[in-house]
Amino acid sequence: MSLTRREALAQLAQLAAVVALPLDTWVPASPDPLDGTIADYQSGRRRGAWTATEVTARALERCRTDGMALRAIDMLAPTARAEAKAADARLRAGRMRGPLDGVPVFAKAIYDMAGLPTTGSSAEWARLFPEPVRQDALEVARLRAAGAIILGKTAADDFAYRGNGTSSYTGQVLNPHDPTGTRTPGGSSAGSAVAVARGMAFAALGTDDGGSNRIPAQFTGIVGMKPTFGLVARSGVIPTWPYLDTHGPLARTVADAALFLAAIAGADPTDPLTRSGVWDGAPLARLPRNALAGVRLGLVEAHVPRTQMSGEALTVWDRAVGDLRAGGATVEPFAPAVTRANFREAFAASARERGDSTVDANSPAPTANALFRYFARRSGDPRAAVRRGYAAYRAYYDVLPATFEECEPLLDQPMAEDAAGRSFARSRAEVVSSLANSMRAAGVSAMVYPTMPFNAPRAVDPWPDVRTALGYGNWLGLPEVSVPAGLGADGMPALSVSIVGLPGDDARVLALANAYERRRGR
Repeated sequence: MSLTRREALAQLAQLAAVVALPLDTWVPASPDPLDGTIADYQSGRRRGAWTATEVTARALERCRTDGMALRAIDMLAPTARAEAKAADARLRAGRMRGPLDGVPVFAKAIYDMAGLPTTGSSAEWARLFPEPVRQDALEVARLRAAGAIILGKTAADDFAYRGNGTSSYTGQVLNPHDPTGTRTPGGSSAGSAVAVARGMAFAALGTDDGGSNRIPAQFTGIVGMKPTFGLVARSGVIPTWPYLDTHGPLARTVADAALFLAAIAGADPTDPLTRSGVWDGAPLARLPRNALAGVRLGLVEAHVPRTQMSGEALTVWDRAVGDLRAGGATVEPFAPAVTRANFREAFAASARERGDSTVDANSPAPTANALFRYFARRSGDPRAAVRRGYAAYRAYYDVLPATFEECEPLLDQPMAEDAAGRSFARSRAEVVSSLANSMRAAGVSAMVYPTMPFNAPRAVDPWPDVRTALGYGNWLGLPEVSVPAGLGADGMPALSVSIVGLPGDDARVLALANAYERRRGR
């Protein structure tokens, strides 16, 4: 039986994997789909311009070359090619699972992935836990159920703790826009951002406790989202700060980020801090193009440190505000009831008025319990596993007791019952209510401000001494979409616009961000 050219290419790709030869298996007849949108990629598949098998082979080739050179790859999954073949079979049979079926994506190094060890981007953790895990993290499982092709895992700061992309396992992740190799890509979701920015994948999973999605999104010029706190369950992921940790997408366009969020969001009874209720991601499949028309946006001037911004940053920011207005929005100064300058005191004052425990977003007990619950999901003896990894983990999460023996009594204390955490959650509800009242009184649908008021510094240098609103969004649990606003004279991403709503407004802020992105002309 004779083979078509496409079938022959697919077989060559499989043979190349077996013999581990650097064989180019993909010859594009049109612009590379890996550099485009998910919608365009799927359209090309339906036309027969390319297959998931061909494009996945090309993505893996980029990972082995660009990905490794930029130190963005933690490890590649051996199942990606088989998943691509299965996606092509579903397309031929007319049984696609949805818009992500056949789409190559990545997860961050702190996610469990069946058949691979979980390094946490830590050389010591990789040494302590070399065995492959048997179960996917819930978000990875949801992506597989949606038909996505999981290429593997991306590098991050050790245990997702810092914001520089510095991994003891892979080395410093590099910014793909910087020819000098010195500028940070941001972090902690550094590898996920770089993989998306460099066209190794269409989207990737990241996590955000204080900017870990939004920082690398701005520094690498892509879209990063911090959804409403609790919208995305976190089971099967090495934990960070349970009352702040928010998982979400990194993608090159807002529409692609929305598709990704639609697949991973939803409640999970094993994560006691997730939002309850049925999740309907259908509205995210088609974002309105004119969402800015007639909308009032509040420009939070307290989050725009004009006196500390460079002339270039101010020019890019003012142009972004002009683009929002050109899209039909009214953009006016807005002084919310709580800003980045006073939100911590607002939380504390709320607790004092209740006579409640002191709030603590980094309370040790919830993190200890989250670590225990993580290992309970993957180990027959979670207490022993925590003991084995305790010193390596605590080297970063040093609010935990100094020794495992001191921490052990905290392991079984449910994170949702920690007094400091419960007080934090009560203050969050009251502070957000105050914010909502002030937005309602001003007729403001969403807030806008720079994600960060400066572009990527050198990885070895201290960051500019400029306060940002990154932690503000995490403490209040607000949905926030960070969208690139343009490049600087040096060719580096110069600034990103954050569009921020109230908890539960994820679809709205995505629609507004999508309309801005289109107006800006991405």
